[in-house]
Amino acid sequence: MKRLLGALWDRFADLLYRIAAGFCRLLHKELTPEQFQPVLQFIKFGIVGVSNTAISMIVYYAVILINEKWYLAGSVLGFVVSVLNSYYWNSNYVFNMQEDRLRTLIRTFIAYGSNLLIGTVLLWLFVEKLGISPYVAPLLNLIITVPLNFVLNKFWVMKKRPDKPGQSESKEEST
Repeated sequence: MKRLLGALWDRFADLLYRIAAGFCRLLHKELTPEQFQPVLQFIKFGIVGVSNTAISMIVYYAVILINEKWYLAGSVLGFVVSVLNSYYWNSNYVFNMQEDRLRTLIRTFIAYGSNLLIGTVLLWLFVEKLGISPYVAPLLNLIITVPLNFVLNKFWVMKKRPDKPGQSESKEEST
């Protein structure tokens, strides 16, 4: 199953690259796969984010269909399930992080929890202090929180640990 998902993800990435490269050719510009890689990561990250939102909402509504008084539990459970979804897709297909699984999972929850806190504060500021419609404020929130979450994930959560001094030599000596 994982191999099939990887193959589908790779074909999707190839299609996006071909579209972007074709658009660049129309502008008489060259786009290499290396130049497209950060853009592709951000697009993949966005797709994972959309799926996280859908999963969170499905879990939330499933819980409140059982009992409306459990709405806070539904919100928390939806958040946890969506972060686990994010961890799976981001570590396997967006950033290709295969080591330090527990450390990465913990950092994923910290990053998303921080982003949830920042987004909640921003939402309050937009609505209560700046008088922005509560229907528009979440959209403005996304302009700030999505890039912030991407940067946190790319440069902190999914950052590979550098080899410790002497570690690479000891590996070579043992072979």
